[in-house]
Amino acid sequence: MTNLLNYLPAYLIIINVISVLVFSMDKFQAKNNKRRVPENILHLLELVGGVFGIIVAMYLIHHKSSKWQYYIITYIILIVWVFAYQYFELSLF
Repeated sequence: MTNLLNYLPAYLIIINVISVLVFSMDKFQAKNNKRRVPENILHLLELVGGVFGIIVAMYLIHHKSSKWQYYIITYIILIVWVFAYQYFELSLF
């Protein structure tokens, strides 16, 4: 388990970059009336670690700003991640 934790920072960087790209693609698709990324997929990306990048992207590109239900679920996932860091005494560096 300790060896896997050594890869946590790299994993989080990669999953957050992917999450922001998918989130940005959804914003682009929304503006162009194209097929959207389902919210369940966005929340899944958040759950597997991309929540940090998606929260930043929500405010930078103003996407999902009128969906208060989306915000609530996203912030619940963020709280779960913060508690997991505390509970497992994880360190990124």
